[in-house]
Amino acid sequence: MSAPSRPPRTQQGGGPYLDPSHAVGAAFGGGRGRRAPGLGAQPLSGRIDLSGPQGAQLRTVISSVHRICPEFNPVQVLRRSARSILLVGTTGRSTAVAKCLLDESPAAVERFQQEIAAYRAFVRHRPPVRVPRLIVADPDQGALVMERMPGRPAALQRHPVDTLPRADVRAALGAVCRVNLWRPPAGLFDMPLDYGRRIARYHELGLLTDRDMGDLQKLLHGLAHVQGQFCHGDAQLSNVLLSPAGPVLVDWDNAGWYLPGYDLATLWTVLGDAPVARRQISQHAQAAGPTSRDAFLVNLMLVLTREIRVYETAVQRALQEPAAPGATPESGEEQRLVLRRLHDDCAMARRAVRAAVGTR
Repeated sequence: MSAPSRPPRTQQGGGPYLDPSHAVGAAFGGGRGRRAPGLGAQPLSGRIDLSGPQGAQLRTVISSVHRICPEFNPVQVLRRSARSILLVGTTGRSTAVAKCLLDESPAAVERFQQEIAAYRAFVRHRPPVRVPRLIVADPDQGALVMERMPGRPAALQRHPVDTLPRADVRAALGAVCRVNLWRPPAGLFDMPLDYGRRIARYHELGLLTDRDMGDLQKLLHGLAHVQGQFCHGDAQLSNVLLSPAGPVLVDWDNAGWYLPGYDLATLWTVLGDAPVARRQISQHAQAAGPTSRDAFLVNLMLVLTREIRVYETAVQRALQEPAAPGATPESGEEQRLVLRRLHDDCAMARRAVRAAVGTR
């Protein structure tokens, strides 16, 4: 796979899996617990609690932000995870969001540096969708400050429990498709995913069978000279903010060149309760012919396998550890429901991969 130098040639035809009648599959829902509402412009309220162990961590974070942006005035914690923390505040008369890295592992540091590099690239080369404007960033401090974008997230969960408005899903899909048509200048973005290595890794972990690995390698071999497609890299609905001025995409730490259809595979995976949207995604994925279909299937198998790995870990942790304060009794059951349906989707994708190999 290589970064494209010209638009891909359109091919005719399609595969059995991407036919709409096969693409709907087994719809599923569930969630991993609610995620804080993205970077949207919700009203500022409350105050930051600097007491206790978390307060000490927060003081360190604020100090890091002030080293690169002294005028940043933190108002509230927008989101906190094991990897990073988001603070919303003001810079002068504008609202801003500061993102600070908490996880100092090499993988987390590399992803944070990639996110900063993406926002820096967007300063001169604007993508065809709205993105937060970078104010200042310092990879060494593990901090970046960007404008706070108006809007509400298209979903609060990775795998939404409730049925989403079709207009919201349509807006998110349109934004992702515009990103996929973008051709940024050469050298701005790399290839975040080594497909051969990822397939081998999942096989070693027992997540892919011998036949899975062989089938995916066959499809991958046929895609060796396919031009890459620029993708957001984590096109879940919680990374799409919906505003009157149009969708906004956030969290660009996985952006780069992938096999065509990676973002579509991500959207398909998380839209288990939206069969119409899944059908639209499948139709779009097959529009360029068998090569496009095969790339989508490889992406879909890898995305589904990754999600299964994440949810298996979450379910095991939930069984071993007491529920976190504020967690609902249904959260563990929701995780198991998501995992069960992910396995159903993966079985369907596996059959489609085998059918595609049979047509080569």
